[in-house]
Amino acid sequence: MPKASIAVFDIGNVLIRWDPRYLYRKLFTDEAAMERFLAEVCSPAWNLEQDRGRSFADAVAQLVEAHPDEADLIRAFDERWEEMIPGPIEGSVAILERLRRAGTRTFAITNFSNEKYAITEERFDFLGGFEDVVVSAREGVIKPDAAIYRLLLDRHGLDPAECVFIDDMAYNAEGARAVGMNALHFTDPEAMAAGLAALGIKGA
Repeated sequence: MPKASIAVFDIGNVLIRWDPRYLYRKLFTDEAAMERFLAEVCSPAWNLEQDRGRSFADAVAQLVEAHPDEADLIRAFDERWEEMIPGPIEGSVAILERLRRAGTRTFAITNFSNEKYAITEERFDFLGGFEDVVVSAREGVIKPDAAIYRLLLDRHGLDPAECVFIDDMAYNAEGARAVGMNALHFTDPEAMAAGLAALGIKGA
């Protein structure tokens, strides 16, 4: 098996912190009410459709029609979206920059709304250093569908055995393994660095 030489990163909760609770704890005084709202109204399944390519305008309009009494809270998911990202995961970014200085090729595959990714890319300079970022909403396919990993591999002629994919969701890491990539389930920067080094990634 070839030695791994290419690092492929997820972005949310690997390189930047993302959680709607960073915003909604400002809007709710009752934690249980907030959790109900995030489970039943602005739910993960609803948000995933923006990652698949649906516009936030359409997504918000649909929910406001169904839950008019919570319209302001729903609109906040779009209008105050940046407040869900308090900043980078500094340890992960330090590792990313170390890999780049060592000459390791770096790519990213992310489930992300196209419109929100554009905002995020402007905010965090290190995102501009990837050779390519496969953004799910641009491609109309989301992790862990095998097609999204193959898209990156085929586009750049990469050998999956030379790649290591890092994701905070174990099922997305498994999706990468299913197409022949090495994969790490991200828990913290230190464990990620150790995993990359064990697989032979230069600079880890």
